[in-house]
Amino acid sequence: MLDSYIPPGSSQSDVAIIEPKVEKPGPVSIRERLRHFTWAWYTLTMSAGGLALLIASQPNAFPGLKEIGLAVYIINLLFFAGVCSTMATRFILHGGFLDSLRHDREGLFFPTFWLSIATMITGLYRYFGEGADISFIIALEVLFWIYCVCTLATAVIQYSFVFSSHKYGLQSMMPSWILPAFPIMLSGTIASVIAEQQPARSAVSMVLAGITFQGLGFSISFMMYAHYIGRLMESGLPSSEHRPGMFICVGPPAFTALALVGMAKGLPEDFQVWDQEYAIAEAHVIELLAIVCGVFLWALSLWFFCIAIVAVIRSPPKAFHLNWWAMVFPNTGFTLATITLANALNSPGIKWFGTAMSICIVCMFLFVLVSNVRAVLRKDIMFPGKDEDVSE
Repeated sequence: MLDSYIPPGSSQSDVAIIEPKVEKPGPVSIRERLRHFTWAWYTLTMSAGGLALLIASQPNAFPGLKEIGLAVYIINLLFFAGVCSTMATRFILHGGFLDSLRHDREGLFFPTFWLSIATMITGLYRYFGEGADISFIIALEVLFWIYCVCTLATAVIQYSFVFSSHKYGLQSMMPSWILPAFPIMLSGTIASVIAEQQPARSAVSMVLAGITFQGLGFSISFMMYAHYIGRLMESGLPSSEHRPGMFICVGPPAFTALALVGMAKGLPEDFQVWDQEYAIAEAHVIELLAIVCGVFLWALSLWFFCIAIVAVIRSPPKAFHLNWWAMVFPNTGFTLATITLANALNSPGIKWFGTAMSICIVCMFLFVLVSNVRAVLRKDIMFPGKDEDVSE
């Protein structure tokens, strides 16, 4: 809109047109940009770690694939070290560690730190567990129990704080509300991977803990789903910038399906509930029930995936945000669940379908990674007012 004054009897061409001046923001130093390096950056490391685990789980492997997966795993360790160092630098320079955890938006992404840890523990077994000695097996067991304690504390403390200190409108509900329950849920996923080589006593304890915590995390997620569906029915789809986060809902049922089938296979063959005479039969019955439940939950993940992908295609986000990594990690769990069920059912067709899904995940990972780097260079993120440290 032109801001000008035209005297009586004069035409617009007789006077100068005064246009409002738009002041461009001044340069922002690296030190100031580090203030906006948030917990959401761990979505990068959890996605890279999930990709390494996916590569190690391929049903149609080729020579050199494990070496590629190992390279991705090591690169993810470097990513994790870099993100941790940068986060530490932020808090050393600017303080505000506790404020970041209390923040109504950024604080919800703190659990992605523990999700990154979960992928590193499972990857540690996949790439270094073959033929490992007893000390390595014991170390994995210790890591598992430490992870369970820390993530249970996270789920309890963070939700307790959210319930008492923040007020979120249900009409603005987003799947990120599920994130504090996500790490404890992945206890079952870790147990499903590392229990198979544990001694019988340890394996049973880990599987029981995995089922317990997987059930806790999925139950919390399922209750959140009711609010999420109600929000979609009442207020419609989120804005285009938030739609990639819709893929978070794909994760809980997918990782639960993966965990149930994996933990059932991780039980000792002589596992018994009632009588030693029926021990082997009981183990096979438990495995069959796990497969049935896994297929049931896989279908729920498929539905959430379809809803999210239709929403994103209809209105793609225009600017990069770190929630784009939600298009990688939950879908990695969905692909892993597909491969796990394919192996359990011994279906070549589903195995190839899982391979095709894996190729799509690799392509999406590379696309989001390139977009992430470009966004940093173009100052679309790590910039005042553009990150998860801004309340909505």
